[in-house]
Amino acid sequence: MDNTDPFDSENFLKNLTPKPGVYRMYNSNQDVIYVGKAKNLKKRVSSYFRKNLDSIKTRALVKQIANIEVTVVNSETEAFILENNFIKKYKPRYNVLLRDDKSYPFIFLSEHQHPRLALHRGTKKLKGDYFGPYPSAWAVRESLRTMQKLFPIRQCEDSYYRARSRPCLQFQLKRCAGPCVEGLVSDEEYNEQIRLAKLFLRGKNSQVIESLVSKMEHASEQLRFEAAGRYRDQISALSKVQEQQWVSGNQEEMDVFGFVYRNGIASIQGMFIRDNKLLGSKSFFPKVPAQAGTDEILQSFVLQFYLAGNKTIPKQIVLPSKLQEQEAIEQLLSQEAGRKIQFFSGAREEKKRYLHLANTNAENALEAKQNQQKSVFARYVELEKILDSEQPIQRMECFDISHTSGQQTVASCVVFNRDGPYKTDYRRYNIEGITPGDDYAAMAQALERRYKASSDESKIPDILFIDGGKGQLAQAENHFDNWKLNKKPLLIGVAKGTSRRPGLETLILGGNHDTIPMSADSPALHLIQHIRDEAHRFAIAGHRQRRQKEKRTSKLESVPGVGAKRRQSLLKYMGGMQGVLQASRDELAKVPGISQDMADTIYEHIHG
Repeated sequence: MDNTDPFDSENFLKNLTPKPGVYRMYNSNQDVIYVGKAKNLKKRVSSYFRKNLDSIKTRALVKQIANIEVTVVNSETEAFILENNFIKKYKPRYNVLLRDDKSYPFIFLSEHQHPRLALHRGTKKLKGDYFGPYPSAWAVRESLRTMQKLFPIRQCEDSYYRARSRPCLQFQLKRCAGPCVEGLVSDEEYNEQIRLAKLFLRGKNSQVIESLVSKMEHASEQLRFEAAGRYRDQISALSKVQEQQWVSGNQEEMDVFGFVYRNGIASIQGMFIRDNKLLGSKSFFPKVPAQAGTDEILQSFVLQFYLAGNKTIPKQIVLPSKLQEQEAIEQLLSQEAGRKIQFFSGAREEKKRYLHLANTNAENALEAKQNQQKSVFARYVELEKILDSEQPIQRMECFDISHTSGQQTVASCVVFNRDGPYKTDYRRYNIEGITPGDDYAAMAQALERRYKASSDESKIPDILFIDGGKGQLAQAENHFDNWKLNKKPLLIGVAKGTSRRPGLETLILGGNHDTIPMSADSPALHLIQHIRDEAHRFAIAGHRQRRQKEKRTSKLESVPGVGAKRRQSLLKYMGGMQGVLQASRDELAKVPGISQDMADTIYEHIHG
């Protein structure tokens, strides 16, 4: 929207300081449309108001400026950090935005008597060794599967490990030494496997094989042929893994980024090398404003990627070209990491080989993204044609409900735009206060929480899909009967066919309940199936998380009036949670500090 009253830049610039800082540009709706940083605020902001601006993007930005606010800082380093924080907070439309705020997972080796290998994401609070970071949870799980075949180290939960009296199936498959059962493996033998696993995870494969060869020969000399056979099999498995891995020569810690920018889409491919091993790669597609330059995109990506606070900054970062402010960013990242960080561009030998591979993968990812967009666009066009939509469909949402026998009910809402799934706007709702198993009430509660009268109209979908038949659809119809906003979604129920097979869904139109005929091979139906399946997946994932959390949480923690001291007394005098669950009301009342009324409350609560 253009301003009716143009921004008085001349008056603003008169009093602007030449110190370093960060500036925020607002439009007439008081939305932040751009955030920038400068060594010299006066000089940088003045450049936007020159008579001859080369950049189309800058001209479009300047037309919308209604107000500018500045924050003065002490140094350029502080300016970089503050700029990054403001970009994350405001998500301005004219800034390059990296939509990747997840921390990367690690392989964690605990410090128990019998250490455990596991996936870890988040802060490193637990004592033990952390290996990574890996680009995805899938990459960690693949590595853990490989580790299971190579080293018989337990990967089970601690609660499962403590409860065992007999070895589990993993022991029978020779994928765990069975430390949970006394006598199956000595602490010395188990710790030796831990030592070898650590060496392997640090990229010392040759050292591991040499150690195993020595042990095999020693066992053979002592006529312990069964042990020698186990070492031989372990050496063979390790050799196969080593052949499959691309081990870099001397690159202990390095991130490599390939970059392609074409047709308004930026594709960045990150490759992560730790302990001489390529742990994996990941594609990034930052949101890029129109007419943005390649230098701006790459520099913004690097800053946002490493200043997110949840990424490990490696010693070496390889890029396809030099950053505009590379020396300052190098200094900033070195300060953040607490050690020297180096950038490389125009790299040679091994770095060049990795950079070429990263660029090739970025190109392939871009082509796949463009093909996907064409496919999604074609599906939207087909759906618009079938529904006789006068306006292009910009936003669709779908609801689903998941529970187990009415317990831990979770409702999911997924969002699709013209590019496909828009995960930033996905939401889950824990459903409370309904009759267990009442899907209609669950749907009504989820809709009430998602769409309120004060909702932002831009967040109201053009189409709202309800996974279910006329009963679930009726809940949406009831909710929108008294809708006060101008924009109202088209309601469509997606009922599964009698055999529940894809392609046999019945689509029910809200209001008149007419069915919408679509053939099984219709691109529009494929789009609807995609959003319905995504809602189903998201609901099940939320339900499983809630169910696991409930398992981990003691039932006593949610009893009203029972705090930490009373819980401690109950567990102490009843011999643990099992004793509390088996106790009668009178037995609970005998615990010091528990009255008869409190005992009744506890009994009612834990027995449902």
